[in-house]
Amino acid sequence: MCIIFFKFDPRPVSKNAYRLILAANRDEFYHRPARAADFWGSNNEVLSGLDMEEGKEGGTWLGISTRGKLAALTNYLQPRLNHNARGRGELVAQFLTSDMDSLSYLKKVSAEGHLYNGFNLIAADLSAEKGDVICYYGNRGEREPVVLAPGTYGLSNALLETPWRKLCFGKQLFLEAVEQGRELPRDALVAQLLDVLSNDEAQLPDPAIEAQGREYVRPILSKYAAVCVRCPDYGTRTNTVILVDADGHVTFTERSMLGSDPTRWETTTHEFRLQS
Repeated sequence: MCIIFFKFDPRPVSKNAYRLILAANRDEFYHRPARAADFWGSNNEVLSGLDMEEGKEGGTWLGISTRGKLAALTNYLQPRLNHNARGRGELVAQFLTSDMDSLSYLKKVSAEGHLYNGFNLIAADLSAEKGDVICYYGNRGEREPVVLAPGTYGLSNALLETPWRKLCFGKQLFLEAVEQGRELPRDALVAQLLDVLSNDEAQLPDPAIEAQGREYVRPILSKYAAVCVRCPDYGTRTNTVILVDADGHVTFTERSMLGSDPTRWETTTHEFRLQS
């Protein structure tokens, strides 16, 4: 279970406005090994966290490169998983290191979508010269990926913009934070977005989650039905905020849970300028 909110405007009117504002939570088992976000040792163009689970090392859920490639993944909630399916985290990592544009890449992925359990994938090319492009594909939805119009979107563990109550609630909080952030310094906007991602108010009842997950989710529905998920051995482990301003300056802030203790967190920020 994960959640992503993002707003993009390729040509913001104000020089102080942002081309992209993204806020995302990664929800995972606390014991699953992962590395915090950093530039890859062998590829200092790519910034992301990394999955270190045996057999799936090197996959990731969210990342960006200095060349302006960005990708983010959520799982699609389904009652039963195929444990022989390919690891979905490779879909993000492969795009970040490829030379394919976002739409072409997602068309390639759509032809191989049956090899994976359910997923949603956002892929973007951020270029002031060519114009920012953000595309979406979900392998439990339409067969072809789509190019998204500028605007504000929410994505959880159903298809893009599926109105789960927690998604609608979180998207409203996100929009309010973005609106207030127009008058705030960058650090204050980041802090407000981290507060949105930390909201653990269960949005119940939500028959849409219950119908999609069926018996899989019903016993812990009250925990899954919040922006910030908190269960004894599973929940929100990582908050990420990405800001890209009109000049291509990127601020990537990650707030990560330390070990399996939801009371202890560490925040790091990386800043760089896009090459494109």
